[in-house]
Amino acid sequence: MSHNFKILIVDDEIEYQEVLKMILGDNGYYVKSVSSGLEALEVLNNEKFHLVLTDLIMDGINGIELLERIKGDYYDLDIILITGYGSIENAVDAMKKGAYSYFVKGEDPKKLLIEVKKLAKINAKNKFYKNESQENILLKTNNKEFLKIMKIARKVANSNVNVLITGESGVGKEILAKYIHKCSNRKKEKFVPVNCQSLPENLLESELFGHEKGSFTGAMEKRIGRFEESNGGTLFLDEIGEMPISLQVKLLRVIETKSIERVGSNKNIKIDSKLISATNRNIFEEIKCGNFREDLFYRINTITLEIPPLRDRREDINMFINFFLEKCKRDMKKNIIDIENKVMEFLLSYDYPGNIRELKNIIERLIVLSEDGIIKFKDLPSIRHERIYHESDNDTIKSLKEVRKEVEVEHIKKVIEKCNGNLTYTAKYLNISRRQLYNKVLEYNLK
Repeated sequence: MSHNFKILIVDDEIEYQEVLKMILGDNGYYVKSVSSGLEALEVLNNEKFHLVLTDLIMDGINGIELLERIKGDYYDLDIILITGYGSIENAVDAMKKGAYSYFVKGEDPKKLLIEVKKLAKINAKNKFYKNESQENILLKTNNKEFLKIMKIARKVANSNVNVLITGESGVGKEILAKYIHKCSNRKKEKFVPVNCQSLPENLLESELFGHEKGSFTGAMEKRIGRFEESNGGTLFLDEIGEMPISLQVKLLRVIETKSIERVGSNKNIKIDSKLISATNRNIFEEIKCGNFREDLFYRINTITLEIPPLRDRREDINMFINFFLEKCKRDMKKNIIDIENKVMEFLLSYDYPGNIRELKNIIERLIVLSEDGIIKFKDLPSIRHERIYHESDNDTIKSLKEVRKEVEVEHIKKVIEKCNGNLTYTAKYLNISRRQLYNKVLEYNLK
């Protein structure tokens, strides 16, 4: 893979150029050399490189000036400065301006090779993230439960059964819905999302079913609804748990008759849309409280896919961190050369109540607030105080995870008692699978 990693050497000493070219070339890297900063800028204008090795002291444009020019135009291009012993302090200052590291002339070339190999490895990994879309990366997983969900999603894609996707806010329910659509024989037709929470009842009805001209105040012309728009494709009803009861009755009829009537019209319009719904609510509780029709629930959930929260997909967190770091660096054109250890400790151990959406927001914040290419612990949002980093406090302050566990144990106990020990009903009320509940019972030693 090293031959795909391209290095540009900038040094006004021809002999030293040749030495570096031989050492790096023998290790499989593509190497090109020039003798001045101006030549380097001309080459970079016509050819893409991954790393620039530049001498610090040169006539014309010196190493520091070249660094600043390169970082201004090619923010993601790495630079290693080559310096003599007397200029190490200047090289350290250059690292604050975005240089990856420095190498002292006369030292063992193996040290330089180690740094180059690190960068080549990072580049290979980042290339993967650069080529991945956000939708694709969020569906990649090493989590066994989510792998099962993805397998079921592919199976149901080409069927006409209705699918209900459940899970906490921010876990990627719409992304999974789009994936099902893309895997189906309807993929060439439209995927039409509707957020049932964002519109008042009268506007949501018109949004779904359309309306005739003059059917209500402000209806200046006929409008096609989302059901008609998605005909032949997929209709995604997000936050269906927020849909008013009166509209639930109409939706139930649409599912049963596979036809709609625009607002202000008696004409039946046949529709053929795959229906995928999603909610972050506990539908069983909503049914019990009279907020959701039980008959509609059993119509929309032929297949239920429950996306686990990010805290239960810890094996995926590092992948998401790397992806969002690369994405934000590119979007904001910021060079990041280091991340404080405490930041990674926090990012890998935090429970993310806002799930993937919250992780993305935290990364964006860290990139925006970074200085000198360094992501610092002090720039984390105030939620960092929910974690404990000082051993002296461990005996007086509980971590957020410990508190959540205590609350979860008490809540599961209460629901089990309410259901007279029936784990099937308990799992339904908790909106988790019976297997998940059984694992919780074993984990917390509940009786």
